[in-house]
Amino acid sequence: MPMADILKNALSWLESQRKKHLTSLVLYKKGNDLVEIPATIGKTIFRIEDGYGRIVHYESRDYLISSADLVINGTVVQPEKGDEIIDNGFIYEVMAPANEPEWRYSDSFRNTLRIHTKMTGKE
Repeated sequence: MPMADILKNALSWLESQRKKHLTSLVLYKKGNDLVEIPATIGKTIFRIEDGYGRIVHYESRDYLISSADLVINGTVVQPEKGDEIIDNGFIYEVMAPANEPEWRYSDSFRNTLRIHTKMTGKE
């Protein structure tokens, strides 16, 4: 068995275990569409220069979601700036600081999305 297959299979197994044991249901809102999906909460610390030579630390609340689970109207979609995640009555907008991407794949095989957000309000 080629090494890539072993790694791909191992990452797929880890992803299934993450979904099974480390998720809670959140609502993902894109425009007027709303879907319930399992997500794992994480964080990313961005270090950004403020233009005066100082480094500013910005902490993002991240949601790890299986790529295949982000389905709206029967179509797998990607996160976009301005989408929202509603978690326990709090609203988190998909965004990242200083022109950083709002999301990225968390693995080499594109199984998991890491979506950066910031709390913007309550329901």
